[in-house]
Amino acid sequence: MLYFSVCDHRPFDAVLFHCTALIYRKHGDPAQVSMNLPNVGAKCVLVKILAAPINPSDINMIQGTYAILPDLPAVGGNEGVAQVLEVGSQVKALKPGDWVIPRDAGLGTWRTAAVLAEEDVISLPNDIPLLSAATLGVNPCTALRMLTDFEDLKPGDTVIQNAANSAVGQAVIQIAAAKGIQTINVVRDRPDFTTLIDRLKAMGASHVIKEETLRRPELKELFKSCPRPKLALNGVGGKSATELLRHVQVGGSIVTYGGMAKQPITVPVSALIFKNIKVQGFWVTQWKRNHSQDEGALRSMLDELCSLICQGKLTAPACSEVGLQDFGTALDKAMQPFTSAKQVLVM
Repeated sequence: MLYFSVCDHRPFDAVLFHCTALIYRKHGDPAQVSMNLPNVGAKCVLVKILAAPINPSDINMIQGTYAILPDLPAVGGNEGVAQVLEVGSQVKALKPGDWVIPRDAGLGTWRTAAVLAEEDVISLPNDIPLLSAATLGVNPCTALRMLTDFEDLKPGDTVIQNAANSAVGQAVIQIAAAKGIQTINVVRDRPDFTTLIDRLKAMGASHVIKEETLRRPELKELFKSCPRPKLALNGVGGKSATELLRHVQVGGSIVTYGGMAKQPITVPVSALIFKNIKVQGFWVTQWKRNHSQDEGALRSMLDELCSLICQGKLTAPACSEVGLQDFGTALDKAMQPFTSAKQVLVM
C-alpha cells in the first residue's frame, strides 16, 4: 500500500494550499514522507489534479519491475488530467482553467496538486468527459498508433486481438469501428461471458470469442463472413499470442504491447518463412519520446482521439471512481483478475 504525504503551498493571495500525495520511498515498501510544493517558476504551471487512473504500469513502477523507473522517493501514477490554476510569467501556451495531461510517463499523478514545467504537459479540451480525459494519454493512444502504424488498414479489413476487454482492447474496438474496420475480439471465459459479449458489441465489436475458440475448427466458419486479419494485437503473450499468429493473413503483422500471461511468445517457423508474418512490439512511452521534438505528432493524435470522443465514438473504459483516501482498496482491486472496471483516483 501507499501512504499520504500532506504538502502546504501559498500560491497567491496568501491562501494556504493543501496537497496530498501518494509517495513510495523504495520499491515494494512505500512509506509516508513529507514534501513541499515549490514556487511556480517562470516556465511552470500550478495544477490541480482532477482524476488519475491506476494502470498496470503504475503498479509495476512501484514494484520496481517496469522498463523505466523514477528516482526515489517518487509520486505514484503516470496518467491523469489536471486543471491549470496558475501560470508562470513566461508560460505562453497555457492559461488558468485549461485541462492538461502528462506528455511522458513518470510525472507522478497520484496527488491533488503539482507544480510542473509547461513542457511536461499538453492541453486537452475541457469540455470532454472527465474520465475520458483522465484515461486518454496511454491506452487510446496505444490503440490508435497500433491501428495506424503497422498495416495500411482499409474499411472492411479485419483486426484480431486478445485481451479485448482491457482498456486498450476497448479503445481498439471503438477506434476500429469508427474507421470501418472489423474486429475479432478474444477474451478469457468467465461467468458473465454473455454480458461481456453484449457490452463489447455495443462498443462496436464485430465478433467476440473465447480463447479456446481460437484452437477450434469452427473459427473457419467466421472467416467465411470476414477476411483473415491483416493485423493481430497481443496484450497477453504465451499460447494466446501463438494462436493469434495462426490466423493472420500472409504478409500481415502481430504487434505485442503487453504480456499479462508473463509467458514468452512462440513463433512457428512456418509463420515466418511461408506467411512472412512480421512480429513487432509497441510501447507508447517510446513513441512519445521518439516524437518529443515533433509537437505536431502528439497534438494531431490527441486531436483525433478527442474528436472521436466529442462524436460519441470513443468512451472511457468502465471505471470505478475512488477517493484518494481509499487508494489502498483501489490498488487491491486493480490487481485482481477479471477486473471489470478501471480504478480511477478522483481528487
